[in-house]
Amino acid sequence: MAKESSFDIVSKVDFSEVTNAVQLAMKEIQNRYDFKGSKSNVTLDKEELVLVSDDEYKLEQLKDVLISKMFKRGIPIKNLDYGKIEGASGGTVRQRAKLIQGIDKDNAKIINALIKNSGLKVKTQQQDDQIRVTAKSRDDLQKIIAAVKDESKITIDVQFVNYR
Repeated sequence: MAKESSFDIVSKVDFSEVTNAVQLAMKEIQNRYDFKGSKSNVTLDKEELVLVSDDEYKLEQLKDVLISKMFKRGIPIKNLDYGKIEGASGGTVRQRAKLIQGIDKDNAKIINALIKNSGLKVKTQQQDDQIRVTAKSRDDLQKIIAAVKDESKITIDVQFVNYR
């Protein structure tokens, strides 16, 4: 009897890398000429980034700097869920960006439908905020990985772990 192979589809964010990206972004903001004298700041509050700046234009520049630092550190940008821009104290504006961890139900439905419609002999199993895919053929698992990577309807970044 052939042994079954499996892997897990997960969506995780490494918070130590997020902390490093925030520190690098703040260092660049303090040294940039166009941010001299502004009240721009990025902080990590639990699982949420808080961006504060003088106006919406500077807030967008602040987001660009932060995203470039996050991208260089391998943090999935698709896992940022931006809230609305709100007024803050001292005439500044604030925006919160939640870091999404795990696969939510909507994305799990999309992934499960994609795997089911592939026509390959694989089984899926929802486990909390991850999906386990099992098959007898490793080639089928490779095809599933390629199909999930190419799917554009998934609104979060997914990783493939525990490949056995």
